[in-house]
Amino acid sequence: MLQVATLKFLKDLKKNNSKEWFDKNRTLYDNAREDFLGLVQQVIDEFGKKEISIASLKAKECVFRINRDVRFSKDKSPYKTNMGASINKGGKKAWNTAGYYFHFEPGGSFMGGGLYMPEAQVLKKVRQEIDYNFNDFKKIIGNKKFVAIYKDLDHSGEMKLSRPPKDYMADNPAIEYIKLKSFITMAPLTDADLTEKGLVKKITAAFDTLQPLIDFLNHATQD
Repeated sequence: MLQVATLKFLKDLKKNNSKEWFDKNRTLYDNAREDFLGLVQQVIDEFGKKEISIASLKAKECVFRINRDVRFSKDKSPYKTNMGASINKGGKKAWNTAGYYFHFEPGGSFMGGGLYMPEAQVLKKVRQEIDYNFNDFKKIIGNKKFVAIYKDLDHSGEMKLSRPPKDYMADNPAIEYIKLKSFITMAPLTDADLTEKGLVKKITAAFDTLQPLIDFLNHATQD
């Protein structure tokens, strides 16, 4: 579970997103970050008993910085109003590798994962794997537990092509998944969930349900 004070810090930061305020409240940030790191480490330690690829990870290898990169953004707010952790075998620096993700943001937290915006050659491999093994893929995303927690993959506009990619026909049974540019899924968490003792268990259970999809995606990207 997370402390109520950790949620309050992010709520207050959203209202006071400036370096001056942040510097004055540095101790509160340090406490909130340590609280979040502690939760992430608990998730790694618990889920790592089954997902061996993440078992040796440390939370600091997975948690992103709170500072925003404002160089190319119209929004010059210096800090993120969330904390996030990418939990996969490469930690937060991994790319082209499917993994698990936990996003902590008052009013907008979620757990989930998948493969986000892979490079062209990796994307091609995943699409081919889904095309060749669509029955296996359907069993994974159609599993009752998967549907109960995640419903489906994210098909929102920025995640998907408007037309079938080259070499695929519109009547391909798998076309709605082949058109995806990212293969991710998310399940929301309420603020009440975040401060309950069962939070680690809830997240690890969701990751456990997601593991077959992660395995499928990583198998597809192997040479």
